[in-house]
Amino acid sequence: MLAAGLSESLAEPQPDSEFNIPDAKGPGFGRLSRYELIEEIARGGMGVVYRARDIGLNRTVALKMILSGQFASERDVKRFRAEAEAAARLDHPNIVPIYEVGQEEGRPFFSMKFMEGGTLTAQLAAWQSPLDPRQAASLLVKVARAVHHAHQHAILHRDLKPGNILLDAQGEPHVSDFGLAKYLDSGDGLTMSGAMVGSPSYMSPEQVQSLELTHHSDLYSLGAVMYELLTGIRPFRAGNLVKLLHQIVYATPPPIHTQRKDVPEELEEIVAMAMQKTPDKRQKSGADFAAELTRVHQRLREQNARIDQQEQFDVLRRLRFFHDFSHAEIWEVLRASTLTNYPAGEEIVKEGEMDDRFYILVDGKCTVERHGKVLGSMDSGDCFGETSYVRGARRTATIKAETPVSVLRVSSTLLEQVSAACQLRFNRVFLRALVSRLQGNEPRVE
Repeated sequence: MLAAGLSESLAEPQPDSEFNIPDAKGPGFGRLSRYELIEEIARGGMGVVYRARDIGLNRTVALKMILSGQFASERDVKRFRAEAEAAARLDHPNIVPIYEVGQEEGRPFFSMKFMEGGTLTAQLAAWQSPLDPRQAASLLVKVARAVHHAHQHAILHRDLKPGNILLDAQGEPHVSDFGLAKYLDSGDGLTMSGAMVGSPSYMSPEQVQSLELTHHSDLYSLGAVMYELLTGIRPFRAGNLVKLLHQIVYATPPPIHTQRKDVPEELEEIVAMAMQKTPDKRQKSGADFAAELTRVHQRLREQNARIDQQEQFDVLRRLRFFHDFSHAEIWEVLRASTLTNYPAGEEIVKEGEMDDRFYILVDGKCTVERHGKVLGSMDSGDCFGETSYVRGARRTATIKAETPVSVLRVSSTLLEQVSAACQLRFNRVFLRALVSRLQGNEPRVE
């Protein structure tokens, strides 16, 4: 069973027969229908994908055509069209959208959205390290939801892997390549009896054994992809295909924590569950897989936020403004504030505007300007925004970042909700700083 016949996806691409597939030699090297072929970007056992320009709409697309053209077998053409039709049936923000399905002089083709970020495989190679657990969870949540959407439309992908997850310009993942997709509970006639289809490293045990597949097989593949994102290696590695397939059916991948110590235990458990040998022991659906990842992602994000707040607290307590504050009072001010970064040259407050916030310069230098004239400068630990004490007052000066700066913006409304002791301390320190500035004959800020 393990050595069952391999499908086209496992075989080397065959020669293009007598059909002339254009060579990628530069812009405008070929044309198909209304598309100008620009360059070849991918080639597999059955199809070739080009970056192309839709001349009519003047937009860049990915254009896929069958590799062996009009000399393709009827079964090849049927499978190629089935891929396009399966993808076209799906409408999800994380599935590559199909624009057009057509045929030109006997050449079946379809066009789809061009993804600037390339494949996840290429990105993993570029990053040269496993993903941060939070980033990996965020990415796979979207992929799992897309896969669940396909399952809801009775489509089983059967070839989920990093190479079939494309990234757009913003790094958002999109599931692609439904060339091995199969309609659930249907005999579509696209798979030869006893044939094994898919990419070996991400196949489920039942897929390796050419058994009947359910949506649980795609969940296993998602687990295998997640394993690689977190560890940088595939779950199973072997010197030859037979050994690899044997491991998938009978072996357990090395626990993630043995490869990487900072992966949360619950994230490792999600992956281990998805990669159970018995399909029924995996998550019930792609939606459940996504929900479990979402819970971990939210916890990691909250944990990271707590770490960020601790770092902010450590920075604030070193500022001279907070020297007289207790730790509890610093935390109260921090909860009533936001720490904001400004690039050099950006205005923090503007002359003539109404603003009820207090400002404490955490890092960097600012200039004080009135009517376009520089009156003075401020450094870390200085504060401004005293007009907040007068309801409805307008700023009397512009504060501009002279260097990149970090500023603690304290909401006067939220400050009213802190303890009376903290309010008294804040007002005393702020006004003392103001008086000190005036006694020093420095320019009055606002």
